[in-house]
Amino acid sequence: MRKTRRIFAALLALVLLCGAGLAEMVFDGVVTGGDAQYVLAPFGGVMDEVNVRVGDRVQPGQVLATIQTTRVYADVEGKISGVFGREGDATEGVSERYGGVLFIEPTNKYTIAASTEKAYNRSENKFVHVGETVYLKCTSDGSHRGTGVVTGMGEKAGEYNVEVTGGEFYIAETVSIYRRSDYAESSRIGRGTVAAAKVVPIKGSGSILKMHVANGDFVERGELLFETVTGGLDGLYAPGNEIVCETSGIVASVDAGAGASVEKGGKILSIYPDDATCIEMQVRESDLGLVREGMKVDIEFNWDLQRMTRLEGTITGISYLSANAPAAGEDGQTTAPTAGEEPTYTAYVDFTPDESVRLGMTVLVYTRDSHDAEAPEMEGETAQ
Repeated sequence: MRKTRRIFAALLALVLLCGAGLAEMVFDGVVTGGDAQYVLAPFGGVMDEVNVRVGDRVQPGQVLATIQTTRVYADVEGKISGVFGREGDATEGVSERYGGVLFIEPTNKYTIAASTEKAYNRSENKFVHVGETVYLKCTSDGSHRGTGVVTGMGEKAGEYNVEVTGGEFYIAETVSIYRRSDYAESSRIGRGTVAAAKVVPIKGSGSILKMHVANGDFVERGELLFETVTGGLDGLYAPGNEIVCETSGIVASVDAGAGASVEKGGKILSIYPDDATCIEMQVRESDLGLVREGMKVDIEFNWDLQRMTRLEGTITGISYLSANAPAAGEDGQTTAPTAGEEPTYTAYVDFTPDESVRLGMTVLVYTRDSHDAEAPEMEGETAQ
């Protein structure tokens, strides 16, 4: 009896092998994404733009999102006289050491510390207004004249400061200050001493992402000087505020939308990379002898059967656990499979997707004519 069974098994394997050589087998499958890769924030901040949605296909070099930066502008017109901060530096550390990230020498190079003590004896001349335009004339011979603007009030009553906006003067020169351009004595609101304008330190907060000026540059008031982001940058390296895609694939999730706050290393989105895309197909127990790891297969997409174009794939693995195997419930008890139901096993097929492939697509997987197939290995004694 045992010898008869071995002969029958050998004949069955031969029939299967010959049948595989005459016709290809067809299996149903579905495109899956494998493990998703996370795209993380290189530094903390607020999301400015997110340029993709779940399900979008992305390519290397594509800008996925941008993180807002803090922009620091010039508050005076002048020349950049010193740049101590570099991209990647923490502004607080630079400012603590040097007094500022950079400095600006103002175009208006003179200031005047003035007082109403020598004003013409009229009550209105005792009241000076911040922002008003004034006219300047040296007290020695009146040859040095110019214009200015009141920029602030001093600590004591009657004291005020003037920024010279036009004209040339000597340092420490005494000037009279007037409200009228004809220098009428009745409009004199005081006197002051000319001093050199101080360089203006520009500080900031956070880490420098990008510098927009260099030493010696001329800048206007309101011009962008540099951009910063919250937190530190790895190795003092400033990568820019654009989050650029590094792999081709499909967006699996968007975890931080526009306006959301993210910390350094926080998850922005995730991508199913193309090199992890595969096909899962179900193989009945009775067909396991017709598939094997390493076998080449052809793939057709159900949505485009008219095209009759097939992609090549390779079976890279077959699960050792059937899809309908007994499973343990929450109570620890094993659930028996449905009576009469044939076990099925999941096989995994690797392939290179093109632009038309979408996750979740259904496909037909064809095994190739069977010089690729192998007959099941028989155990036991050789038939006599």
